[in-house]
Amino acid sequence: MSNTSRDLDTSRPHSARMYDYYLGGKDHFPVDKQAAEAVAEAYPGIFTCARENRAFMHRATRVLAQEHGIRQWLDIGTGIPTEPNVHQVAQSVVPEARVVYADNDPLVLKYAERLMRSTPQGRTTYIEADVNDPDSLLNAPELSDVLDLSRPVALSLNALMHFITDSADPYGIVGRLMAALPSGSALALSHCTPDFDPSTWEKVTAIYTGAGTPVQFRAQKDVARFFEGLDLLDPGVAVGHRWRPTGPAGPETPTDAEVSLWTGVGIKP
Repeated sequence: MSNTSRDLDTSRPHSARMYDYYLGGKDHFPVDKQAAEAVAEAYPGIFTCARENRAFMHRATRVLAQEHGIRQWLDIGTGIPTEPNVHQVAQSVVPEARVVYADNDPLVLKYAERLMRSTPQGRTTYIEADVNDPDSLLNAPELSDVLDLSRPVALSLNALMHFITDSADPYGIVGRLMAALPSGSALALSHCTPDFDPSTWEKVTAIYTGAGTPVQFRAQKDVARFFEGLDLLDPGVAVGHRWRPTGPAGPETPTDAEVSLWTGVGIKP
């Protein structure tokens, strides 16, 4: 969600393509691989962080569908599609689920067809929109064509808000989006943090900023602010792999420092 150019710029690393590299994808260029490997050298846990971020998204989507009756999702900062995506997870639980994906990156637009493979009962669509302009996103005709904003919607912001620095009013953006959604809606959010290894995350910040992508990784209390006014589901704002894990902890369980990701889900009263 950081590149507003209409053309693919392969001369500079891009956060979505770097994330694709962390996940073991193939939709990146040498410049992205080089930057991603610089991050991995400073913070070897980045691959674990990316995997746990996807796993949290899967679990949160299932919990909202199974336990809270959510049937609609707005996923902003979609990134390069990696299966299973939000609609595939949601529609595996409730085939009639409807999902709107939004991103402002022309690279994501190139792969958007992958985001449209809905069940016959459900609907999916992709809109080109920027989280920094929540009103234009909410007023997009494609959104109202798929989502009924009089019924609960899950706002999914996965590994997005650390690309919105405080100068861009991240809390105001999330507040505006949630204000447009009715009671019973949800916010599912994940956010990288320096809390467990500040010096390493200083290096990661420098790599992203030097590549032209400003970032602001936040402490737990600052991530918790995104959920103000919402009823947080247990276990609250937790490290990614500790949010509703589906299996027992084992010897392969990563450390909090490796994951370095705060996650949470809140319900709008």
